Amino acid sequence: MNREHASLQHRPFLTPIWLSAIGALVALCVVAFALWIWGTANATTVIVIRHAEKESGSVVDPPLSTEGEARAARLAEMLGVAQGPGRLDAIYVSPTVRSQSTAAPLASRLRIVPVVAPADDAQGLAKRALREHSGGRVLIIGHANTVSKIVAALSGRKDIPDIGERDFGVMYVVTVPRIGRANVLRLSY
Repeated sequence: MNREHASLQHRPFLTPIWLSAIGALVALCVVAFALWIWGTANATTVIVIRHAEKESGSVVDPPLSTEGEARAARLAEMLGVAQGPGRLDAIYVSPTVRSQSTAAPLASRLRIVPVVAPADDAQGLAKRALREHSGGRVLIIGHANTVSKIVAALSGRKDIPDIGERDFGVMYVVTVPRIGRANVLRLSY
């Protein structure tokens, strides 16, 4: 009879310990998951534009026109916040003179050296910008035939319209979260 009495005394004592241990493990898993979600929930903002107006003519790589230089200066005023929230972390340009000239006033104002990237690899450029500037803000200056491809690569959307040959004022703001779908905003400047 003493054995039955002794074993009955231990069972009620051990059961709450195991329940507490399992409860603590479940709580730890929930906290770890919440911390992972919080740590990975920051979004990368990518602004994609076309280079400013270029000189007309038969030059293969023309410089900016007077209107283009004015647009580049306006871009520097719009995005040229040197410190604080909203500051750009990087500027990507194609190897062309017009793309680099569009970025020049802004890059000078922010003291950022633009990254020259191939114009024909929209998917690679999108992956690189998201990987190297996760959670940051990036400007990509492309061309009429590359802007929609870059935006589509960043957002995963197939319905991004092409930019017209004479349309230089289109700006896409793409917000890419680590978890979830990207948001696309089309503006004119």
